[in-house]
Amino acid sequence: MKHKRGNIYYVMGVSGSGKSTIGKMLAEALGLPFYDGDDYHPAANVEKMAAGHPLDDHDRKGWLQALNEIARSHRENGVVIVCSSLKEKYRAILSRGLEDQAHFIFLQGSFQEIHDRLRSRKGHFMPAGLLRSQFDTLEIPTDAITVSISPPPAEILQELKKKLGIS
Repeated sequence: MKHKRGNIYYVMGVSGSGKSTIGKMLAEALGLPFYDGDDYHPAANVEKMAAGHPLDDHDRKGWLQALNEIARSHRENGVVIVCSSLKEKYRAILSRGLEDQAHFIFLQGSFQEIHDRLRSRKGHFMPAGLLRSQFDTLEIPTDAITVSISPPPAEILQELKKKLGIS
């Protein structure tokens, strides 16, 4: 896949996979706006997750539609949006109306590696106890750019830039 003007990049993965970190770095490297999907969850979703309850399809629908609207508003120049995008049907909502502009970047890591990260993370509404439900919900994408989260973020960014054909 080659980067081009107008591409919409969704950086996806379970909570704690590094979406915000990698997404910000990628947006900066590409000179694109950055949006963190966590900032667009309605208060009810945040409260539900903070209480230790996983979101269901109904909880996510409006949130996914809002992120799709953001993406569509950036069709001309492109954007980087981070969002868990756990299921294929969620990715379909996120891609709606974007034809071949929407591209998913999957940050892949093991349960243990991500669980360790979540346990040490402070100030986030998503408790480590919900990680299992995210792994259970995750439908691994077959058409995404997949990168391991094991290397340091700078190395992950270099790998992404290589896969996108940018130096």
